[in-house]
Amino acid sequence: MALKEVNEPSASLTRWWSENTVAVVTGGNRGIGFSLVKKLAELGLTVVLTCRDDSKGQEAIESLKSEGLNNVRFFRLDVMDTSCINELVSWLKEAFGGLDILVNNAAVSFNEINENSVQHAETTIKTNYYGPKLLTEALLPLFRRSVSVSRILNISSRLGLLNKVRNPIVRELLEDEDRLCEKRIDFVVNRFLEDVTTGTWEGEGWPKVWTDYAVSKVGLNAYSRVLAKRYDGLGLSVNCLCPGFTQTDMTAGKGNHSADSAAEMAAQIVLLPPEKLPTGKFYIKNKPFLYSKI
Repeated sequence: MALKEVNEPSASLTRWWSENTVAVVTGGNRGIGFSLVKKLAELGLTVVLTCRDDSKGQEAIESLKSEGLNNVRFFRLDVMDTSCINELVSWLKEAFGGLDILVNNAAVSFNEINENSVQHAETTIKTNYYGPKLLTEALLPLFRRSVSVSRILNISSRLGLLNKVRNPIVRELLEDEDRLCEKRIDFVVNRFLEDVTTGTWEGEGWPKVWTDYAVSKVGLNAYSRVLAKRYDGLGLSVNCLCPGFTQTDMTAGKGNHSADSAAEMAAQIVLLPPEKLPTGKFYIKNKPFLYSKI
């Protein structure tokens, strides 16, 4: 199915937010996450930067505060650790009473650009799919869902589009939008892990490039679609963004645009005026595409 472009976000944002608007960005100590925290803080939101490493998180916060950005807070978070997630939930309730924006940016890949090992497939799936899912589900009751509309933006990849999957069973499970559910998505990613364990993954029609990373994004894209449908019209927007080949540690700095550029794309999407904010869309860079089988 071809991608169909829909309305492009405006380069000039209409300000609907204030310093009381709370945004949480995971994996915020470096790369796209750090640049997005900085961008949102510069625009006047209150931003919570999260990452797994306490010292790196504190260092990132000090760097931002040295530039006069005092509207940033740090909370140590491992998205695979339910106790960490529960602590974040309690802290957000106490500190802010809730949140308005969540950007699931934290992700891992253990492959070099031209490699395709699945040695760390389980960690990749847990971090990139189950991590954002666990965090999102825990935070759902805290979204204010005001007239401004709460927003979730999942940083994803075109590698996770279904046109990269050649396995007919997987395609059938995930292409049926009426029956798409978390149980089906979990079955798919767990089947991949079983194929890795048995050494059969190469012949089972999984994506050919960065296979474990791609499957984790297949899962994240599908979950985003389920969530968008669940909350459509209920004050919560859910979208995905593929920022493209970005100069980060994950690409060994070999991308074709900077992390700041990718963060600008994410900020434009997540700060769209409520009346222009879509849901269930897959963005490539800052252009939204209607792709009903993400």
